Amino acid sequence: MAKHLIKLIIMGTQVVTKAFARALRQELAASQAAAQKLGGGKRGTEHVAANYKTGITLEEALQILNVERVDQLEAIERNYKYLMEVNDKSKGGSFYIQSKIVRAKERIDEELKNIKVPPQNTNSM
Repeated sequence: MAKHLIKLIIMGTQVVTKAFARALRQELAASQAAAQKLGGGKRGTEHVAANYKTGITLEEALQILNVERVDQLEAIERNYKYLMEVNDKSKGGSFYIQSKIVRAKERIDEELKNIKVPPQNTNSM
């Protein structure tokens, strides 16, 4: 009985180890593909640093502010102000949603700073 239990434990450990190694290889490949897409080097490093600093990816920030590209400054500003007004707590809005909107704007501003396009001033609400 103990012999079968030991075999079962060993096989289970091998299965988990193989699955973990496969997941790790897939994650590494995905990270390398993302870095390649960004051009790698200094630009890729700046992008990752901005994601880490703001806690939000550029893609998510663009979706939140409902724009397709970082260079749509007027649309970003217009959507930011509109979303902040609509989600004002005094109007029954959500502070959580407002904080996501602010983080999205900060992430886009960080990207603009990295590509040397001056962001427009915003008045926080």
